[in-house]
Amino acid sequence: MLREEVFTKGELAKKAAYKLANLDTEAKDRALLAMAGALVARQGEIIAANSEDLKRGEEKGLSKAMLDRLMLNEKRIGDMAEGLRQVTALPDPVGEVLSMWNRPNGLQMGQIRVPLGVVGIIYEARPNVTVDAAALCLKSGNAVILRGGSEAINSNKTITRIIAEAAEEQGVPQGAIQLIENTDREAVTMLLRLNQYLDVIIPRGGAGLIKHVVENASVPVIETGVGNCHVYVDKEAELNMAAEIVINAKCQRPAVCNAMETLLVHRDSAAELLPGLAAKLQERGVEIRGCAETRKLVPGAKEATDQDYATEFLDLILAVRVVPDIDTALEHIQTFGSKHSEAIITNNYFTSRRFLQEVDAAAVYVNASTRFTDGFEFGFGAEIGISTQKLHARGPMGLKELTTIKYIVYGEGQIRG
Repeated sequence: MLREEVFTKGELAKKAAYKLANLDTEAKDRALLAMAGALVARQGEIIAANSEDLKRGEEKGLSKAMLDRLMLNEKRIGDMAEGLRQVTALPDPVGEVLSMWNRPNGLQMGQIRVPLGVVGIIYEARPNVTVDAAALCLKSGNAVILRGGSEAINSNKTITRIIAEAAEEQGVPQGAIQLIENTDREAVTMLLRLNQYLDVIIPRGGAGLIKHVVENASVPVIETGVGNCHVYVDKEAELNMAAEIVINAKCQRPAVCNAMETLLVHRDSAAELLPGLAAKLQERGVEIRGCAETRKLVPGAKEATDQDYATEFLDLILAVRVVPDIDTALEHIQTFGSKHSEAIITNNYFTSRRFLQEVDAAAVYVNASTRFTDGFEFGFGAEIGISTQKLHARGPMGLKELTTIKYIVYGEGQIRG
């Protein structure tokens, strides 16, 4: 039964991808607007299904952070619909001519953007990913097979049904947007080896999921983002601004990959910054784990270990370290960072330039929160994930990252001698 579902949907997606690759921009945009309208019009169905998932999650003992990732309400559904509308306003990358050149033999050669084909998305308890992934894959001409976490199965089934129906009514081929509804983990294993139908797999979730996909897939993988993100407060930082950025980066939404997990503070700023900042963080429920110098300045702070500095908490837990200089901060980030998002707070131009140049991450910030590493905030309308690898995409993945190139060659009868 499981094998039949996976292979049948794979075959259907492959057929849909061929038609979808040749669908014009206007038709794709009409479908996206119809999907947005359907989400809002049928939000009652979505919220009812989501309530079932939340109830099951509470019974299973999911953390507050996980339940927050899972929860949908009218505002979040409205945001999902707005993301769809924003994607319609973005340029269609399919068919874009990247370059053209002439060869001495008279051949005219060029590169154009084309869809990847069939994209598999494996993700955890964030049902908004269902809409983001479908939107970006549709606009970039790709069919998509979704496999969400069991925690959100009712939400994902309802959302997928609503948006797929709306898209098909506008001429999108059946099978362009599909969800694997069987929650058996074996479904993931099958998708990872579905080379005859899938062109790429993109995992979105925690370190365990990403590691499993990378180590077991025969389908090509785009590795997305474990976010062990840092904010470094330099000795020449404006401390009120630093405090606001730190609180935002940690507390605004702690269960997402671009939230700050470790705060590094220059020794010259620590005594003035940390006591008041830590108190504000603790008022918001943040547990602080710090080095010896941190614990002297922050009552109630627990001892931090190397494991804490290496952990993506996705929760109201913050590792803190006081460092003697920027060299130590850079070394710490190099040792423990996940190449996702890193930030420096400083008023020194040369220090900021050094940080930008030396930190190896998909997104590097000066005087801003790491929470901006997001397709919506980058102007992409939505995102398929945050790629922390370097081939072929890096950072928030929008439409262009869901395409590849095709070489086109014009001749006038040339043959090779």
